[in-house]
Amino acid sequence: MAVIHRTTMKPGKRELLTGWLPTRPWYAGASAAPELVAAGGFRLDDPEGEVGIEFMLVTDVCDAEPVTYLVPLTYRGAPLEGAGEGLVGTSEHGVLGTRWIYDGAHDPVLTERLLALLRGAAEPQQQSVSDAPDPTVVPETAEDALPAGAAVVAVEDGPEGTRLAVEAGGRRLALELVRVLEAGRTDPGVLGRVTAGWELPDGTRPRGPLAVLREG
Repeated sequence: MAVIHRTTMKPGKRELLTGWLPTRPWYAGASAAPELVAAGGFRLDDPEGEVGIEFMLVTDVCDAEPVTYLVPLTYRGAPLEGAGEGLVGTSEHGVLGTRWIYDGAHDPVLTERLLALLRGAAEPQQQSVSDAPDPTVVPETAEDALPAGAAVVAVEDGPEGTRLAVEAGGRRLALELVRVLEAGRTDPGVLGRVTAGWELPDGTRPRGPLAVLREG
């Protein structure tokens, strides 16, 4: 179980993301300095208790139309070897000290837990409360589509989002992280998805997929 500490992080997560988001190929904003507000998210527990896992949703309100992004993050007490391209930055945590913060698409702990969520072997947790399941996050997967031994073997960032190549019992699947969220988006014929909601600055609460599993 992850413990949520009521403390500070310097720099803060949104401060780090303000500089990092415009460097991503899927960034949809017109400004090199987005104005980010919290939009929601959830957490997953690392069974080893070592890595913090957060699926953070932020909305850029800089342009006329707000854009909401999915940013899965991991928090580590030491650098992750071989994952330099996924490093968002470092921050000083008021309780835990220096934390190395990664784009979770490049962290095998997060991707393993995301696959576990899709096959019903992990439970989403509320973003800011310890030991509190979040029933608003809904994973769905076709029967037998994702065996327990499935693993992410490659990561590709592109203009449409982030594609995770998944080896699943001799099959090649593709797990898409929907970086720019779309309310009510439908994906006919997919093998699975994780659906959640977020809050816009005007108070509306749309829902849509955060991750979509397809044939690879």
